[in-house]
Amino acid sequence: MDLGRAFEDFRVGDVIRHATGRTVLDADNVWFTLLTVNPNPIHFDRHYAASTEWKRPLVDSTFTLALVTGLTVGDLSRNAVNLGWDEVRLPAPVYEGDTIYAQSEILEARESRSRPEQGIVRVRTEGFNQDGTVVISFIRALLVSKRAHLRGAEIPRIRRP
Repeated sequence: MDLGRAFEDFRVGDVIRHATGRTVLDADNVWFTLLTVNPNPIHFDRHYAASTEWKRPLVDSTFTLALVTGLTVGDLSRNAVNLGWDEVRLPAPVYEGDTIYAQSEILEARESRSRPEQGIVRVRTEGFNQDGTVVISFIRALLVSKRAHLRGAEIPRIRRP
């Protein structure tokens, strides 16, 4: 069973192109906007959005942050917890129908001073659309387990009657 990366697997300077992309659907934008109680009509009112410089609804920026973070989990944080996001930037809009991809660079990997079974990893992640346009960038800090302390739930075996 693949348990994902442990702290020891991170090397400063490594660049990881995350394999999975995700097309943003109209429902994603509307549901996320409603879920987060965001009443800005730029996200769900096509008539209103048509009167703006973008001429169509913009995808909620917090959805973009959540989506790009999610695209990186298999490669970065399966064995980690988030400590925070810094320097979040949104240089270009995301629209319904865009397919978003991600790439991350390892900036720092150091032992935790207070948790000897874990280390702290900082990464810079960029999310980009199908045209290669960067739509979000951020720095993320992770508390990552060391290999000897990886935890994985044992998958039950099938029992046949």
